[in-house]
Amino acid sequence: MDQMLQQILGYAKAAWQRRWWGVAMAWLVCIVGWTWVMMIPDRYQASARVYVDTQTLLKPLLSGLAAEPNVEQQIKLMTRQLVSRPTLERVARMTDLDVKAKTPEQTEAMLNGLASKISIADAGRENLYTISYQDANGDLAKKVVQSLLTIFVETSLGKTRQDISSSQRFIEEQLQQYQQKLTDAENALKEFKQRHIGMMPGQGGDYYAKLAEASSQLRQAQLDQQEATNRRNQLKRQLADEEPELTAAAAAVSTNSEIDGRIQALQKQMDQLRLQYTDMHPDIQATKRLIDKLEAQKKIDLAERKADPAGAKIQNPVYQQLTIAIAEADATVASLNARVAEYQRRYGELRNASNMIPQVEQEYTQLTRDYDVYRQNYDALLKRRESVSMSGEVESKTDTVDFRVIDPPFVPSQPAWPNRPLLLSLVTLGGLGAGVAVAFLLSQLRRTVADRRALRELTGLPLLGAVSRVETDATRRRKRKGLLTYLAALGSLIAAYGAVMILQMVVSRAG
Repeated sequence: MDQMLQQILGYAKAAWQRRWWGVAMAWLVCIVGWTWVMMIPDRYQASARVYVDTQTLLKPLLSGLAAEPNVEQQIKLMTRQLVSRPTLERVARMTDLDVKAKTPEQTEAMLNGLASKISIADAGRENLYTISYQDANGDLAKKVVQSLLTIFVETSLGKTRQDISSSQRFIEEQLQQYQQKLTDAENALKEFKQRHIGMMPGQGGDYYAKLAEASSQLRQAQLDQQEATNRRNQLKRQLADEEPELTAAAAAVSTNSEIDGRIQALQKQMDQLRLQYTDMHPDIQATKRLIDKLEAQKKIDLAERKADPAGAKIQNPVYQQLTIAIAEADATVASLNARVAEYQRRYGELRNASNMIPQVEQEYTQLTRDYDVYRQNYDALLKRRESVSMSGEVESKTDTVDFRVIDPPFVPSQPAWPNRPLLLSLVTLGGLGAGVAVAFLLSQLRRTVADRRALRELTGLPLLGAVSRVETDATRRRKRKGLLTYLAALGSLIAAYGAVMILQMVVSRAG
């Protein structure tokens, strides 16, 4: 630590030997710096503050009914667009800055300078913005800020209306396209249904049920046909065993036994009816009359048999009944043959058509899928059109965004740049620092030995002794005079700094 302090003291002593070079450099830097600071042209800053109120009463009331643009995002985008080239060109035209630019190079430089001097910043709270511009001409700065404020408000208000108008046009175009697609899909579905009646997916179950029913009917008809054929063959065999003619006695016995059987059946039927009705009921009276007729027929047959006891030949009623039954059986078999053939035809048609149902279902699914997509998009576009239309009405008849100018464009009397007191102080400190640096550098370029320790370290040889300098009154007076002169030079530099500061204050107040 002591060695470091000694080294620092050595550097200080060496720099002290070159102190006049340092004073000269400090004066030179301060004079040049003060002159430059005083010659810097003043720049005045015009500024304005605007508040964008996006919290309107209609916003919660129209939630879900009208389209709600992201106003905050649009405002932030507008603040960034204020320094875009089209906006800068418009500002230049509004403030007549473009008149001074005669060539494309001058125009480009003018726009670049305009962009570098414009500042748009958040004023510390939400949706509060500060627009500022610096220029040597305060009136021009105020015009630029006023132009930026006008463009900011107009662009922000017109952007939403422009977006709504373009959205309406786009939705109308899409609606027309989807309406045409929907009409084409409906016509395709109608033609498809007309070509495949009974085979649609909703009717596929009925179709297979019809196929199963036709198969069941075909089997039943074939069974009935087989039964009818067997019955006819049985009747033919019975007919072969019967004689076409019988004697009168045999016929009478057969006839009487048949009549007696019918009479007994009718009497049983009448007994059943008497359990439910009286004898005056029409059904009982009709049964009585039928029994009386059969009794009379029985008596007539008995009388005829007594009148012809020789046994004349008569037609065999059983043979006649079998003949009639065979004819009826032939008709039944023929009818069932026709029915079986028809059921076979229907079953074949249904079976062939059933192979087409999967393909029909696939085509129908594709058609309905396209139709459903078109329908959903069309309905969605209709809702969006109403929403955009309502948004346009709200935007045109109400203020969804309220712009409030908190502070109109204002230019203070004092320039915003440069801060001359600060710059003058920095120049003075810089001059003193430059003087110290020059003295130190010169001491290092032309090094001297200030004490015995430095000499011993420099030569590496043992120090045998040192000769002290005897200070006389004359040398002491000369050193004291030199010190006072040095202090006077530094004091005059500080005094000059104070004078320059006073001059700057007087000039700024006078301006």
